[in-house]
Amino acid sequence: MNILEADGERLLASVRALLEQKGIISSTEVRERLEATDNASPGQGARMVARAWVDPAYRALMLADGTKAAEALGIPMRGIPPLGVLENTAQVHNLVVCTLCSCYPRAVLGYPPFWYKSASFRARAVRDPRGLLAAEWKTVVPEAVRLVVVDSTADYRWMVLPVRPSGTDGWDEARLAGIVREGDMIGVTVPVV
Repeated sequence: MNILEADGERLLASVRALLEQKGIISSTEVRERLEATDNASPGQGARMVARAWVDPAYRALMLADGTKAAEALGIPMRGIPPLGVLENTAQVHNLVVCTLCSCYPRAVLGYPPFWYKSASFRARAVRDPRGLLAAEWKTVVPEAVRLVVVDSTADYRWMVLPVRPSGTDGWDEARLAGIVREGDMIGVTVPVV
């Protein structure tokens, strides 16, 4: 560890101690938040999608309040911006982008992929979303389907509830979650069987 890293570690330890001393946050809360961050992955969001596909009440909750839906599956959301969920349908396809930086629903999807943060993706998603999806992900959104680009922000994060693929009737949640990819929950891809 170099001197700058050592200084940073000492500063962080001092800030944590001060916050705990003032009763703002406890060591347990810090540990829980670190564990939640370490456990965050696209698998969390895939569990939410799969549950929504098989449970109409959960689907309604997810579309009304993504934060509560995540918490209902044990995904900690305390201290995180609210989560909105956009439903893809036969008439509408949603694409999530953060035009300013890389605002991303990390609690349910983990860290954003490198391309999500790129200036190229952010600009092309707004300028030519159909072209971007077709060129980069081979996702063709028919002209008859309205393509909606939604800007994720520091104040509100978004994810997509994709259309359940045909041929998955009778599948359990675990099997359904296994076909949901990170891109499906951003809107750059669609689930395939």
